[in-house]
Amino acid sequence: MKRHKAIRFFMIMIVMLLQLLFLAWIIKDKFEISNFTALMILGCIALLLLMGYKYLDLHHDDFKYEEIVVVIWVPIGALLCFLINVHLNLGPVIAAGAIGTAASYLPLINKKSNYLKKLPVPIYCGTFIGMSSELILSSLSFVVVAGILAGIFLMLSKNIFLGIGGKLGTIAFASVVFITFLNWITT
Repeated sequence: MKRHKAIRFFMIMIVMLLQLLFLAWIIKDKFEISNFTALMILGCIALLLLMGYKYLDLHHDDFKYEEIVVVIWVPIGALLCFLINVHLNLGPVIAAGAIGTAASYLPLINKKSNYLKKLPVPIYCGTFIGMSSELILSSLSFVVVAGILAGIFLMLSKNIFLGIGGKLGTIAFASVVFITFLNWITT
């Protein structure tokens, strides 16, 4: 039970830290303010986020994780969407729409298959990664790594942030920001 709570806490902290990191970049880029003022603003936002996470009922009480054979489709969806977006030059919206629509028909192949019924969600989560510009994800390896990271986030966050719109996009965004940040640090 403690392990499940630790995983839940870890996932919530990742989302909160990525929100704060993104807000810090926006504040430093758009406003010419001192570091102290920026830290004070971020501290207030962090406090508000913590209060929101603590007092809003965003989670189920049981602990379930998505199966790994399902989340392996996140990097596949990301890769297909990125190839259509960048290499076929059709654009991110057309690419995501095409892959998402195709994924929605997968359960019709075998209506009795529970596995096929679970595939559209991770594939569609991957399309949000594939919508990234090649200026952000410069190679197919970055797309695959971001897809794998998003798959891990999706697997661990099955019962987190339920009823909140944008969960798949947030997972994809978090993985792309994390990979971009790691790339920026290492280069």
